[in-house]
Amino acid sequence: WKLCSSAAGSDYIPCLDNVRAIKSLKSTKHYEHRERHCPLDEGSRLCLVPLPDGYRPRIPWPRSRSEIWYYNVPHTGLVSYKADQQWVMRKDDVLVFPGGGTQFKKGATRYIEFVEKTLPAIAWGTHTRVVLDVGCGVASFGGYLFDKDVLTMSFAPKDEHEAQVQFALERGIPAISAVMGTTRLPFPSNVYDAVHCARCRVPWHVEGAKLLLELNRVLRPGGYFIWSATPVYQHEPEDVQIWKETTSAASKMCWKRLARTKDPLTGIGVAVFQKPWDDTCYRQRSASEPPICEKEDSPDAAWYNPLGGCMHEIGKARVDWPDAWPGRLEATPKSLHGPSAEEFASETEHWKGVVRNSYEKNVGIDWDGIRNVMDMRAGYGGFAAALATLPVWVMNVVPANGEDTLPIVFDRGLFGIYHDWCESFSTYPRTYDLLHADGLFSQLGTSCNASHVLLEMDRILRPEGWALIRDKPEVLKELEPIVKSLHWEVKVLSSSRKSSQ
Repeated sequence: WKLCSSAAGSDYIPCLDNVRAIKSLKSTKHYEHRERHCPLDEGSRLCLVPLPDGYRPRIPWPRSRSEIWYYNVPHTGLVSYKADQQWVMRKDDVLVFPGGGTQFKKGATRYIEFVEKTLPAIAWGTHTRVVLDVGCGVASFGGYLFDKDVLTMSFAPKDEHEAQVQFALERGIPAISAVMGTTRLPFPSNVYDAVHCARCRVPWHVEGAKLLLELNRVLRPGGYFIWSATPVYQHEPEDVQIWKETTSAASKMCWKRLARTKDPLTGIGVAVFQKPWDDTCYRQRSASEPPICEKEDSPDAAWYNPLGGCMHEIGKARVDWPDAWPGRLEATPKSLHGPSAEEFASETEHWKGVVRNSYEKNVGIDWDGIRNVMDMRAGYGGFAAALATLPVWVMNVVPANGEDTLPIVFDRGLFGIYHDWCESFSTYPRTYDLLHADGLFSQLGTSCNASHVLLEMDRILRPEGWALIRDKPEVLKELEPIVKSLHWEVKVLSSSRKSSQ
């Protein structure tokens, strides 16, 4: 295989570094140049991404939360650009993350505890388990929420804040490269317990509050929007106007403002809003702005679907808050009934057995060295649930055009994303320690082949990382020569299911 020739070099993300497509855009007003534009030519897809010079095996978690090897992510732009905000510092051959940030003047932990003190009902780690962090920077908010048993999906664009998401993943913190632009975020509706924005640079108030409406789509009924930005606590004319327009938009969406306060020690303020539990307020509004979406507009259609300027009715969609964590992990979601509920229980027990009897004993994985995990065809999230006692996190991927089980993954206190494996994933190279693919290759459509997927797996796996591929014997036989051409070591084990290995 040849090396990729992109100007992005060792940081190449095919769908975000498609220079030809970006140059042909008619507008970048809505951050179209930060959105996905996947190359179609084979040369941009069937190639290997080189390692950066001086690359070393990553520092293990939890030490990695505080420091990473400089030469693994050799970028210093944020070191100087955010020097006064304690994002990241360089010290010899490591990059050090003090846990600070623009809003975290006394550290992320202080900020997290201040938010809960502001609104105790948030109850980190029991009531609030799954959080979306918008414009996450180096993801220290999500990194320190692990101490509270909270799982945070952090995202930020690949932009002038050089390598921020790459830093997060190298630290062992979940993150994806994404932007709030012209399309929906790749998540289902009504799934996040809370959404957080700390100086996330998103203009919530403009163009009919279209971006705030997108948060409304992904927020669980009764979920919280936690906003910490200068309009919340400063009184410059521009801040006052943004606060007025944003809170007006939130009110029209029937969000209730529960708190607005300032930390006396740091001077940083936080406002917390809550999405309604049902449609009552929608029906009682004196004006129908923003309008209710048409029935044909599925709220869960989120793969390249354009942003809308409407609100979906809540109806009966996940209006019952899940059981408190950790009980929700194995509790059958209330939206599942009959055969689906039985399948959920069966899958949960199946993956417990596979992990306990095979992956932990017979494969040879040193689980102490595993942190970032991806399940490439996650189903109900049973594999991730079986790993819940290990110090790992799992990105559960559900096919964008297949059976939609992703809401159930969120209901059980896990998280994930829609994706089409005919395209590259929105992450940097060398960001996952372990990839799990159960039946994935048997389900590939005709628009892509196994080589595309295996090259993508090679791109996002760290050196010495693991790929666990379970599939039909005849499928694995076809994959073996491709895998060996990538110089992977191959070990074939029999499965308890006769139809797979």
